[in-house]
Amino acid sequence: MLWASYFLAALAVFLAWPAPIALSRARWPARSPFTAMVLWQSIALAGGLSMIGAMLVWGLAPLGDNLVSASIGLWNVLMEQKPAETLGIIHVFALSAATLLGVHLVFTLMLTFIRIQRQRRRHRSMLRLLSSPVKDSPATLVINHPTPVAYCLPGGARSVTVLSDGLLEMLSQEELNAVLTHENAHLQQRHHLLLWAFAAWRSALPWLPTSQLAQVAVTELIEMLADDQALKHVDEGTLVRAIAIVAAGSPAVADTAPSAETRLELPAPDRGTMAEDWSTSVQRLRRLLTPLRPLTALQRAVALGSAGLLLVFPPLLLIAPALPG
Repeated sequence: MLWASYFLAALAVFLAWPAPIALSRARWPARSPFTAMVLWQSIALAGGLSMIGAMLVWGLAPLGDNLVSASIGLWNVLMEQKPAETLGIIHVFALSAATLLGVHLVFTLMLTFIRIQRQRRRHRSMLRLLSSPVKDSPATLVINHPTPVAYCLPGGARSVTVLSDGLLEMLSQEELNAVLTHENAHLQQRHHLLLWAFAAWRSALPWLPTSQLAQVAVTELIEMLADDQALKHVDEGTLVRAIAIVAAGSPAVADTAPSAETRLELPAPDRGTMAEDWSTSVQRLRRLLTPLRPLTALQRAVALGSAGLLLVFPPLLLIAPALPG
C-alpha cells in the first residue's frame, strides 16, 4: 500500500502548488470559462482527497496488504483496544491527521454555509425595511442609494435582484436589461453554490495556494459566464457600457471613452470598491472588447479529460491496493 500513498502525496503536492499557479496565470480560461471552472473544481476536489488519502493509506499500511484488509485490521485494533504501539506511533499520527483534516474540511464547509445563511437572512431583513419592489417585478428590489449597485441575493424561491436608485438613473433601458440578465444568470446557474464551496475551501486551508487562487479565479469565471448569458439577449456594446458604468460609478465612462484602451485605463472609482472587484470588472471589459477565439473541440476535450482524470485518479489509487494481485 505504500506505493499508493507516495503517488497520492505527490499528486497532493502538485495540485497544491504548481497546478493552481499555472492555471491562474493561463490566458485560455477567458476563452472557455465553463471548461476552466470544471478544471478548478477538479483540482480542489482531487487535491483534498489526495491529501487525506495519502495520510490514510500510509497510516493503514502496517495492518494489511490492501485497503480492505487494512481497514479490517484497524477495526480489530480498535475493538480489542490494543495499544498504539501495535500500529506504530508514526502510523497512528498519519491516521489521526487524515481524520482531523477530513473533519476539519467538512466542519468548515458546514460552518461557512451556516454563516452565509445567517448573513443572507440579516440582509433580507434589512431589504424589507430599506427597499421597495419594482412594479410588475416583485423579485427585483430597489434601494435608495446614489451609488450604482446591482447584485443578486440567492434564496431559492425567495431569490431577489437588488438595484439602487443611482443605477436606475445612470442606465438606459437596454443597459438595465443587460444588468438584470447578468444577475439572473448568477441565480439560474447557481453560482452562489460555487462561491460557497470555494469560500469554505479557503477558510479551511488559507495557507494553500489552491484555495487562495481558486477563489479569485472562480469569482472572475462566474462573472464571465453571466456575461456570456447576457450577450444572448443584448448586444456587446450595451453590456460593455453597463459594466463600465456600474464599475466606475459614472455614466461619463461610457459616453466619453472612444476606444477600448481608454475604457480599460480608467482609474478605480473612489467609492470603497474592493480592488479585486475593480480588477474583475477590468478583466470582463478586456474580454468583451478584445474577443478571444473559443477553444477548439480538441482543446476543450483535453481540458475536460484532464479534469476527469484528476477526479478518477485518487479513488483508483485508494482502491487499487484492494484489487487482486
